[in-house]
Amino acid sequence: MKQLIIIFFILSSDVYAAVDINTASQAELEALKGIGPAKAKAIVEYRNEHGLFSSIDDLEKVNGIGAGTLQQIRSDLTVDKEEKIAVEQKKESNP
Repeated sequence: MKQLIIIFFILSSDVYAAVDINTASQAELEALKGIGPAKAKAIVEYRNEHGLFSSIDDLEKVNGIGAGTLQQIRSDLTVDKEEKIAVEQKKESNP
């Protein structure tokens, strides 16, 4: 019985993974606390118009994302700099 309880807790626990703001979909962004559909859409649109984010702090450039929102979600975010470098190199080689 004790083993069954342990297995239950292992299977029911959340698996934590930071959200990469350079690759996250609108739905993935909406899953962040404090980010609703409008802010998530603004993040995706900004990324599409201006390119990938260099750092998490770049999110403050997005309309509707302020210092307070960023502070609230910072620990749940990541930026894959390797991805950004690869995309920039691809753009340079295909003008």
